[in-house]
Amino acid sequence: MGSAPNPMAWQGPFTAEEAPHNGGVPVQPRSCACAVALHRRRAAGRRHGAAKLREAGARTCGVCAETGVAVEALPALEAYPDSVFVEDAALVFAEAAIVLQPGASSRLGEADEIAPALKVRFRRLLRLDSGFVDGGDVLTTPRGVFIGRSGCTSEEGARALTALLAKIGLRGVVVTTPGDVLHLKSDCALLDEKTVFATARLAASGMFDDFRVIIVPEGEEAAANAVRVNDRVLISDDFPRTADLLAKSGYNIVALSTREIAKLDAGLSCMSLRWRA
Repeated sequence: MGSAPNPMAWQGPFTAEEAPHNGGVPVQPRSCACAVALHRRRAAGRRHGAAKLREAGARTCGVCAETGVAVEALPALEAYPDSVFVEDAALVFAEAAIVLQPGASSRLGEADEIAPALKVRFRRLLRLDSGFVDGGDVLTTPRGVFIGRSGCTSEEGARALTALLAKIGLRGVVVTTPGDVLHLKSDCALLDEKTVFATARLAASGMFDDFRVIIVPEGEEAAANAVRVNDRVLISDDFPRTADLLAKSGYNIVALSTREIAKLDAGLSCMSLRWRA
């Protein structure tokens, strides 16, 4: 499959979520490492898939740069194939960065690898030292930081993260990710300060009752993992009804290819950390 693409750090300003956003319940998700093994059985298409993944990453970087975002690629970590999903290893805010502890045992070394890069970019660096949290289970909103308990985010980790958030003046809200949902942000995204894009199954939980909620069209649930970047909303190009819905709702959408990362159980938010400069 070749070397893994580099994860990205996107530096704001942003008008919506400042922090990152996909673990597994009840069946463990295929990690990138597992997916590499699967692709090795299909040698003919392996290089093609890796090339497509890089093309998609370059296109995403280009779109972000067009909005005034400074994009920085971090070095690839070949020892940790899943590290391309960099949002799981850390949370970033204007006030500080928090190094997390991903729930999969194969990813435990990622925190130590990313910490030095965060230390030189943020005035304050905190670290989760109890339990497990994947950044894909964390949705930052103006009304609180939602932490979804899942197969990769433990109750202990959620409580410990809530305590760390309090140290930087943010309120953690522990919620339960539905059992058939990979990560909290697999099923939701913050579109603006008052609006959440969510699947019907997640919206039914009531966790977003204080927000305006736009429901993902039935059959296009994977489209929920969208990313707001300044005046644009990045979505997957596989979901035409979602594109039509969001455009009619007044959002400036950009449809990007997610076919290759979807094979690794990932979405648009997984491969970057985003914060206000």
